[in-house]
Amino acid sequence: MSHTVTAGLDGSRESRRALAWAAAEAVRREAVLEVVQVHETGAYPYSQLLDDQVEIDQAERLTKEATAEIHSRHPGLQVTTQVVAGRPASVLDEVASRSDLLVLGTRGLGGLRGFLVGSAALPAVAHARCPVVLVRSRDDGGGEHHPGGAGDTGDVVLGLTPERTPPEIVDFAFDAAARRSARLRVRYGLEAPPAHRFRHRHESPLPDEGLLREQTDRLRSNLEPWRERFPAVETDCRTVVGAPAIQLVEEAADAVLLVVGRRPHQRRVGTYIGPVTHAVMHHAVVPVAVVPYR
Repeated sequence: MSHTVTAGLDGSRESRRALAWAAAEAVRREAVLEVVQVHETGAYPYSQLLDDQVEIDQAERLTKEATAEIHSRHPGLQVTTQVVAGRPASVLDEVASRSDLLVLGTRGLGGLRGFLVGSAALPAVAHARCPVVLVRSRDDGGGEHHPGGAGDTGDVVLGLTPERTPPEIVDFAFDAAARRSARLRVRYGLEAPPAHRFRHRHESPLPDEGLLREQTDRLRSNLEPWRERFPAVETDCRTVVGAPAIQLVEEAADAVLLVVGRRPHQRRVGTYIGPVTHAVMHHAVVPVAVVPYR
């Protein structure tokens, strides 16, 4: 059974960067790369300037140009393309149902301001049945260059709690690290007690050191089955003090990929994905993999 990595393409710098990332990932997975461009229809399409056929022709030309560039970089990669009419959120939802991984570009507004997640990306993350990777442009518009590109090397960072270890998330993170011959850094952000949150930085807000060691030991214990399955993956488990989202974003600043989970979302409306994952999506400067779990 062949595997599929799907990339959404809209002509933006961010989507081209995401396509490059998706192509490299498809090579790693020995998967087919599916390139999808959405010709938007509906009550309020984004563009009223061109008739449908002109827009479709432009979309097909853009897709051909992008895939030609991918073929030049990865000659042996099998690539399929399609231009689909519909609303982006709905099309991406349907595409994700038959894909192993969906990769989308997101618009960056600078390291401190973080992601501006678009109208198509957020619903895709909230409802997709497969993992979704969000990739921002290497250059965020402010002249900064960030790690995490298709050819970059570095650690994989996984955000996890000792209380729950969803196998879907851990499987994804270990597999990603193994395919990259990378170290896996597992982090749990432990909020400081309220009484400590307003102390100055030189006054340690750490909870009891014994509690930190206990939580870290639980993390290591929970991951033991995966450490046995992936003996080549070096793991570094640690409990850190502070808001989980902030800790993960800072921890992943020099990483190649940040992996987080998405809580189950039964309703087909709304985009609730959990506060930590939502914050990470908006502020991380490296690719973020959001993995749904049961």
